[in-house]
Amino acid sequence: MMIVLGIESSCDETAVALVNSEGVILAQALATQRDDHAPYGGVVPEIAARAHLAQIDRLYTKALDDAKLTIDAVDAIAVTAGPGLIGGVIVGVMLGKALAAAAQKPLIAVNHLEGHALTVRLTDQVAFPYFLLLISGGHCQQLVVRGVGDYVRLGTTRDDALGEAFDKCAKMLGLPYPGGPELEAAARNGNPKAYSFPHPMSGDRGCDFSFSGLKTAVRLTIEREVARAGELTPQIVADVAASFQATVVAILAERVGNGLSMATLGYPVTAVAVAGGVAANQAIGEGLRSLAAQHDLPFVAAPPALCTDNAAMIAWAGLERFRLGLIDDASFEPRARWPLTELARA
Repeated sequence: MMIVLGIESSCDETAVALVNSEGVILAQALATQRDDHAPYGGVVPEIAARAHLAQIDRLYTKALDDAKLTIDAVDAIAVTAGPGLIGGVIVGVMLGKALAAAAQKPLIAVNHLEGHALTVRLTDQVAFPYFLLLISGGHCQQLVVRGVGDYVRLGTTRDDALGEAFDKCAKMLGLPYPGGPELEAAARNGNPKAYSFPHPMSGDRGCDFSFSGLKTAVRLTIEREVARAGELTPQIVADVAASFQATVVAILAERVGNGLSMATLGYPVTAVAVAGGVAANQAIGEGLRSLAAQHDLPFVAAPPALCTDNAAMIAWAGLERFRLGLIDDASFEPRARWPLTELARA
């Protein structure tokens, strides 16, 4: 049995985890930076990098202690090498390289997006190839996952990522950071038919997304309602949140429907999977589950704790690559941008 230690520091979560080849998470130590960034309403890169630096050594020690292991028991070190906020990525990469050199362990540079993409294989043993909707604060893509390092991108966003749209709309509604979960909570008390918002790219037969027009419509609606009511009341907040979320679900049904039709024409996909932080949204999950059923495919989503940034997914992606002999030397550089389609099973 193999054990891989994973390190994640690409945005505002610092995490170290140990995962074995049977898909068991032996330990995961994580520190969130929500309180650090909350006063600014979003992630401040320099604050994030400093927080990673302050926490990462402690989390490494804690993960090993929680698993009751030493570094000698680890077969390889996997670390997020990008994409992400470059300062944070550098912190993790430097620890990974140092550990690999000191303990003489193989080193694996993991693409953060591949960590998300392969999570359903950790949790549900999904067989290749499968359809994947990757939705997070920085990414919104439809993909066919043909294998480790082997991705076909069917569509992407032309402007905002979906998580970004959630966060920006939440901020306009005066909801606290991080906005996505707060907007989902507010939507539970609202009327999803209270406001009619546009469906960008409706009728387009492709697989791309656009959310900037929807975001603008939300802003104009909020301004109009505040002018009418004199303030942003809790009911207005709830109704706008519910209407925005319902619109997103409808947009995904159309755009992902197109993607699924394209995917199933070209590949014998085994499942419809969703990954990334926005995948934790229950309304979106139910909409995608219904869409998968229409295509007679199982729907798979990782548990919410493994949808957001975490080191278990990095350890697992590292393990998948390690099995194939995809090992890196210490010369690789951290990357702020690293498209999944640049990976290769060489």
